[in-house]
Amino acid sequence: MEEGHMAKGFNKVILMGNLTRDVEMRTTTSGQTVANFSLAVSRSWKDQNGQTQEQTSFINCVAWGKAGEIIAQYVKKGDPLLVSGRLDQRSYEDKDGNKRQAVEVNVEDFNFIGGGNRGDDMSSATPAKSSSSKSKDVVIEDIDDKPIDLSEIPF
Repeated sequence: MEEGHMAKGFNKVILMGNLTRDVEMRTTTSGQTVANFSLAVSRSWKDQNGQTQEQTSFINCVAWGKAGEIIAQYVKKGDPLLVSGRLDQRSYEDKDGNKRQAVEVNVEDFNFIGGGNRGDDMSSATPAKSSSSKSKDVVIEDIDDKPIDLSEIPF
């Protein structure tokens, strides 16, 4: 291996959870829209005594442009959402001048889950595809041969 040559990394995250709060939309100084939200992602397992344990992780997500606008339009606090994207780490200073680290999912694709129990401005079924620039479902093929079958996810 020649000097200075590193293996290319791989960064892909798939999460399914419920929004912990309503989506927060803002516009950057350059005029780009960005949506911030947090997903509560729970997992459960049985401990040595056979008792069911549950742990919930709260994961910050950011969706830029049209994707963020669509997410903000169709989901609110408590709603389920499936997202895929990459994990980003950034540094910033808080209001007291302390250096902080944040890890968040930069959303590249998403699917709405469930029947959408709101009858307001949604006359048809919940959109099954994200409207990101590429029109493909959130199915990720590069993990193995068979795509993820969303109907097999228990909820």
